[in-house]
Amino acid sequence: MPQTFKSLPAVPDHAALEREILAWWDDEGVFDRLREQNRGGERWSFIDGPITANNPMGVHHAWGRTLKDVFQRYKALRGFDQRYQNGFDCQGLWVEVEVEKALGLNSKREIEEYGIAEFAARCRERVAEFAEVITDQDRRLGRWMDWDNDYYTFSDTNIEYIWRFLKTVHERGWLYKGHRSTQWCPRCGTSLSQHEQAGEENYQELEHPSLFVRFPLVEREGESLVVWTTTPWTLPANVAAAVKPDAEYGLRDGQWRLAVSGEEYEHVARGEELVGLHYTAPFDDLPAAVKEHRVIPWDEVSLTEGTGIVHIAPGAGTEDFELGRIHDLPVIVPIDESGRMLPGFGLLEGLSTSEVEDVVIEDLRERELLVEAGRITHRYPICWRCKTPLLFRVVDDWFISSEPARQELLDANTTVEWTPAFYSKRMDDWLRNMGDWNISRKRYFGLPLPFYPCGDCGLLNVVGSRAELEERATAGLDQLQELHRPWIDEVPITCEGCAKEVRRIPEVGDAWLDAGIVPFSTLGWENPEWVEHGYATGASQGLSGADLPDQSYWEQWFPADWISESREQIRLWFYSMLFMSVTLEGRAPYERVLAYERVRDETGREMHKSTGNAIEANEAIERMGADVMRWMYSEQVPSQNLNFGYGPAHEIKRRLLTLWNSVKFFVDYANVSPCGDAGELEPLDRWLLSRVEQFVAEATDAYERFWTPDVVASFEAFVDDLSNWYIRRSRRRFWDGDAAALETLRTALLRSLVVIAPVMPFLAEHLWRVLRQDDQPESIFLTSWPEAGARDEQLLAEVGQTRRVVDLGRQARAGSQLPLRQPLRRLVVQGAPLSERHVDELREELRVKEVEFGDVEATELRVKPNLPVLGPKLGKELGSVRAALEAGEFEQANGGFRVAGHDLSADEVLVERVGKEGWAVAHADGITVALDTALDQELEVEKRVLDLIHELNAKRKDAGLELTDRIVVTLPQTASDLLEHEEWIKSEVLAVEIRTDGGSTEPQIAKA
Repeated sequence: MPQTFKSLPAVPDHAALEREILAWWDDEGVFDRLREQNRGGERWSFIDGPITANNPMGVHHAWGRTLKDVFQRYKALRGFDQRYQNGFDCQGLWVEVEVEKALGLNSKREIEEYGIAEFAARCRERVAEFAEVITDQDRRLGRWMDWDNDYYTFSDTNIEYIWRFLKTVHERGWLYKGHRSTQWCPRCGTSLSQHEQAGEENYQELEHPSLFVRFPLVEREGESLVVWTTTPWTLPANVAAAVKPDAEYGLRDGQWRLAVSGEEYEHVARGEELVGLHYTAPFDDLPAAVKEHRVIPWDEVSLTEGTGIVHIAPGAGTEDFELGRIHDLPVIVPIDESGRMLPGFGLLEGLSTSEVEDVVIEDLRERELLVEAGRITHRYPICWRCKTPLLFRVVDDWFISSEPARQELLDANTTVEWTPAFYSKRMDDWLRNMGDWNISRKRYFGLPLPFYPCGDCGLLNVVGSRAELEERATAGLDQLQELHRPWIDEVPITCEGCAKEVRRIPEVGDAWLDAGIVPFSTLGWENPEWVEHGYATGASQGLSGADLPDQSYWEQWFPADWISESREQIRLWFYSMLFMSVTLEGRAPYERVLAYERVRDETGREMHKSTGNAIEANEAIERMGADVMRWMYSEQVPSQNLNFGYGPAHEIKRRLLTLWNSVKFFVDYANVSPCGDAGELEPLDRWLLSRVEQFVAEATDAYERFWTPDVVASFEAFVDDLSNWYIRRSRRRFWDGDAAALETLRTALLRSLVVIAPVMPFLAEHLWRVLRQDDQPESIFLTSWPEAGARDEQLLAEVGQTRRVVDLGRQARAGSQLPLRQPLRRLVVQGAPLSERHVDELREELRVKEVEFGDVEATELRVKPNLPVLGPKLGKELGSVRAALEAGEFEQANGGFRVAGHDLSADEVLVERVGKEGWAVAHADGITVALDTALDQELEVEKRVLDLIHELNAKRKDAGLELTDRIVVTLPQTASDLLEHEEWIKSEVLAVEIRTDGGSTEPQIAKA
């Protein structure tokens, strides 16, 4: 018979198969045809969180990008019209730091010497380079997006939309310039915001000095305060010492510290008695130092570390700064933006904070002010971008007040459905506790803040658009090639208050402004008319062809039906979008959110390039295959970290072989079977068709809940039923070319492939092209989603219970070390009435001659005390109760047990049902099975026959014989007694003749 289906190899080469499918998709324009097919259908709005185009994509990025593609493919199969716009984050510290590394620049001074315009050009080039790299990686992962029309957040259009937002918050009175202590990165030379630094990944266990230092009291000669610090560089900026008013302090050997209960002191005083005393600080002789210091009260003084007396330097700590405001303390800022000591600090001038340590320690020691010096390892903040340990500086930054929007933000979050649900509370917690939004960065390649303060009249001019800028500009428009530094810096404007010329502040904006505005800038919010390529402006011109839509388009696609990013984005992208949307529109920009945790290596360690365990996405894809990666991501519960690696990938490949082998089985038998009508279906066929409809319903529900772990689990359970029940139970029918069995199997495979296609698009597409009928679409993604049809629930329940009995029977066999090919005489089943109609299946699956249903009397109970429960209850009597239980001296009563005069409930004992001698027993879920393990000669001979059949079929496979090839079998003389079952053996191995040979020691086969 001519071959009708493409043959499959024994195992798939995932990488090669995927490259072939990618090429076919491109050649056939499958994605474009899909978009055209769904155009005009019901809309499903998804907004892609922008990936930073500054490095290749790692496997940690690929988790989220897989999940996005899974649900976009699912919705496409359901006929939804979608936008498919990918996003790239393009500016800010992400890009700047990498460009600095590439250029060998190590400071802001060196950037300025290099030239801001040239630096901006290198930043754009890096974005362009890695946007292309990431696009190639995404395509290889199987992600379908409108790759020629990406949004780039450094486009002039995106910047203009942010300007409009900033002008709005200014008009509402939320924008202000703050003078405060802030976390500062000395390498990047800028302050950082609360939401950038809030994650655990932005802290490390670092070692610092641990110094106990004397501050001599002015009013009490011979007495000193002892303070503790881990930041020696802040000591020259000391202005006060804080004590807890209601705490007790003790004086011993002339030193005041927190009093420890039970220890002796020369004098004990409450902290409030020390308040107001004056002292001399260690570096009062330095020109920049404050000359007068006093003790102040502070209720927040820690009593668990240090001395209970806190050194206060308002110019070098956030809490210190706020305390200084309360007590009107002077502010001494000791370091510049690169973290080096400023002029006025003597020998310390020009030293970095780490270089200061040894100088300060030695100086204190020489002047006998150092009580103790050591080292301490503690949790310390590091820069989220470059990982440099942070410092605290008092600087002027620009802020948006959060308080006016807080309640509206909380209200908006109640309208969002979060997956997993508890992330909603995480967002609530963030919104309740967030501080004001620090939006300014003292950097170069970023959003230029459109703030033009007037030094004459004091008015803050905020520009809301490029048109307004051009209207008010007094110079520089001729050189304004894009809205970035240095070009924007050369465009002064006229002050609205006094008509004087004013210039823009040099700061750029927080990068989360760039990403937070995209629900407005990419969809054309309040844009009067559609502008072709109107989004691809400024720095993004030539990189994208994205249009700027109009207001009517925005109304169709806003808010997003669904978005997805990692859990960290609660305080980052999810937050910035929510804040900007509530400000501009009074509602959330998204309706549903799927968040997920982090990717670790397969041992559970964090992935880092420095430790050598980070994996680039393209490397993993080529080694394990994109489908395998997608499977790993999809089966992972999003609320738990994913341990990614080649070991887990190997296991997934092994599991996917069950599907591959099932399709191969069909192809191999269909290609040698005669054509014919399917005829009437058998009960097993009706079961499989019901089972596939059950799977369709389960998976559809999981997709609708955006929960891929249930999709994967449901599919694997279905494939197990299909392979290990339907195919195995129908093997004889396939050998006989049964058309009904073949058509049933093909139908089930095709329907299940459509359902799992969003998770593993390559393998599903490949197998679909092998199996599809002539009237079905060429691509699985051009077909429609299968709606779950009617199913025989009674039959599903019967087979489900029958399979459970079989599983228990195999457990019982394994427990008694009885091989599966050893026939047994009898099986007794209790508690499985639905399986009574499937006696033949039970008999064949468990290789038993007889099946009985009824009470299993071949077991005995073994009851042990549940010690954690019974121990406290029985006390000394526990021993006698335990002995009685071991001896079997108990009665069952009222759902529990009566033993040694005590009534024990079911939760107070541990019950085990074991088989009596001669029986193998297993029990679970209310079902008990018992196998009679006694063997006789007939059973032992049958075991030998089955072993022989297994051996001969293995030899057929090793010899590479086709399914239809007939063989001649030669048996050793010692196996001649098995010829009693000659016809059985022939039928099972396709033998035309069986001979015996006295000289042979093992069976031989030859092609007939």
